[in-house]
Amino acid sequence: MAYTRPLHTDTDFQEALDDRIPVRVFRNDHMIESGGLVVRFDEKTIVLQSDVADFAYHSRAECEFFELRKRR
Repeated sequence: MAYTRPLHTDTDFQEALDDRIPVRVFRNDHMIESGGLVVRFDEKTIVLQSDVADFAYHSRAECEFFELRKRR
């Protein structure tokens, strides 16, 4: 089972970007993406890449983000 930690601050997202940590995204209590990597973010949008040409743009205000780490 994976360990999940909420991502809220720019520091959280920068850590996920730098360490290439997979991210899970929820909107309206439904998981809409899992396993994408943060490639860019700003104060309004988080950009995730899940494949070579597969980018997803998610609103920071409308979505909740969690990092996924394997339990040791």
